[in-house]
Amino acid sequence: MVENSPIAARAAAPLSNEPPKHSGSFSAVWIVLGLALVAAAIAAFVIYKHGKKPPARVAPPTSVSTTNAVKGSIDEFVWGLGTVTPVYTAWISPRVDGQILKVNYTEGQMVTTNDLLAEIDPSPYQALALQAEGQLARDKAQMEGANVDLDRFRLAFEKKAVPKQQVDDQIALVHQYGGAVKVDEGQVSNATVQLAYCYIHAPINGRTGLRMIDPGNIVHAANTNALVVVAQLRPITVVFSVGEDYLPAIQRQLQAGHPMTVEAWDHAQKQKLATGKFLTMDNMIATSTGTIAIKAMFENNDLELYPNQFVNPKLIIDTVSNATLIPTAAIQLNPQGAFVYVVTNREVTLTNQSGTVTTNESFVNMRPITEIVSHEDVTSVDGLAPGEVIATDNFNKLGDGAQVRVRQPGGGQRRGGGGGGGEAGQGKHGGKNGGNKDKAPKDQP
Repeated sequence: MVENSPIAARAAAPLSNEPPKHSGSFSAVWIVLGLALVAAAIAAFVIYKHGKKPPARVAPPTSVSTTNAVKGSIDEFVWGLGTVTPVYTAWISPRVDGQILKVNYTEGQMVTTNDLLAEIDPSPYQALALQAEGQLARDKAQMEGANVDLDRFRLAFEKKAVPKQQVDDQIALVHQYGGAVKVDEGQVSNATVQLAYCYIHAPINGRTGLRMIDPGNIVHAANTNALVVVAQLRPITVVFSVGEDYLPAIQRQLQAGHPMTVEAWDHAQKQKLATGKFLTMDNMIATSTGTIAIKAMFENNDLELYPNQFVNPKLIIDTVSNATLIPTAAIQLNPQGAFVYVVTNREVTLTNQSGTVTTNESFVNMRPITEIVSHEDVTSVDGLAPGEVIATDNFNKLGDGAQVRVRQPGGGQRRGGGGGGGEAGQGKHGGKNGGNKDKAPKDQP
């Protein structure tokens, strides 16, 4: 009975190697847990990767050209539009009628006062002069005879030989002949003058123009056409106009007795032709243009100036000494006014894998300035000291405190400030450099 019981049967049954029925479920749990851990690690890595900010990129220094502010003198001047005008111009016309016998000048000849230029046939006027002299001699003889008779009548009257009326008549006759003599003397003088007009002389020193008459031509005094034109070239004047706004400054110089220099430049304002001095100005302002006419005198020894030549006069009103000068192209503008970028050096400490390194770097700072006298390429300013270094280009890449690298003349580069060169900057005036030669400061090295 016992052997056939279920308990005995289980006891007598052999052991089996198969796992229990719940082992497959246990392995799946571990696999899920492993995958979860891997997913969590990946998620944490992704979160860490995206949550960490990349290191900020440091902009490289901007390459700039530099220059130094210098101390020097600068001219305060005004440009005008002018015309070269001779001091004297003689349009010589005939004053008597007649035929041209000789033309004694050549075209463009330099002549002096009283040089003989042309001759008109003097024969008719010589005849008139001779006739007037004969008339004068006849009337003088008649007057002398009347005076002799007057003396005789006076002696006779004293002896009661002739009446007083006869003496008085003789006195009147003497006066009559005296008047005739004066008329004759006037005719002789007129004939002499007319004869002198046959010989045309230069009234001034100057240069003759093109020949307008040839020998053999008949000229008339009523004809106003000139036989020759003589224009004085040395000295010569330039007449030009400037705006009325400059009148107070000009007046101050005149009242102080300071002579003002005037330079004559060509139409392109690139070549200086001559240097002269302020002579005078008009007595009123032209209401239509708001300008005043000024006349300047030039010695013109080298004949650089020619009558009716168009020139650009530059009136130097004053010279500012001990001024701080910088290139005009370096000046920038913002709503607050004019400023420049001043280059300074300071030490910068950097930490890297090799350790700590200290270097000398260049930076720019915005410096407000005040313009005093501004030219096309040079300006005198307040707010800078001579010797300070300023940037002259790449302004669109600069800002207050920006790091820069100074460009060396010739293409090299170096750190730090100092006199530089290189490319021309495009400043508020458009970077128009290389204009008038005289605009460079006088004392600038």
